[in-house]
Amino acid sequence: MYGKGILKGLGVSARHFIETYLDDIRWLGRKRYGSPEGIAHRASKKGRGIFTIQYPEEKIPVPEEFRFVPFLVYESNSNGDKSYRCTSCGICAKVCPPQCIWIVRNSDPATGRPIPDPAEFYIDADICMNCGLCAEYCPFDAIKMDHNYELASYGRVIFDKEKLGKPVAYYESIRPANAAKENAARAAKEAARAARAD
Repeated sequence: MYGKGILKGLGVSARHFIETYLDDIRWLGRKRYGSPEGIAHRASKKGRGIFTIQYPEEKIPVPEEFRFVPFLVYESNSNGDKSYRCTSCGICAKVCPPQCIWIVRNSDPATGRPIPDPAEFYIDADICMNCGLCAEYCPFDAIKMDHNYELASYGRVIFDKEKLGKPVAYYESIRPANAAKENAARAAKEAARAARAD
């Protein structure tokens, strides 16, 4: 009332404006903009002044649990052949709330029986709400959530099996702690299976 709120707002803006230049002086000789150290400083509670990240030149590092559009995990052999973990069971498509996953099962031409490798796998990224239920319910650890959030385009974004496929090494690089836990659990399961076989 009586303009006090406007004056308080202008005071906050002036304080941030001045503190920006004071912080730049404190960082004299070091790179405050464009470096990971500078971004971490501006994101911390020690940062003063303007905290704006100059996207896309600067990007805030995403946490390990950040999730965006899913991707399919595959393992490569020495010949470079891709072996997808997906068995086209369809659980991910069933639990997907917006129903943005389509799977076409593969079958053996001689017998007509299903093969545990999808012929086609599609995810409509425009519909996907990035909930992560597909990755959560996948019994084969075949589908994981990606960190790539830069998907802007002029057309519809539908990913096929080739665009969705990423190697195990990529998953281990974006989620090292989760991958280590999963590998330890997988190794323990294999050891228990080997002990039962003996």
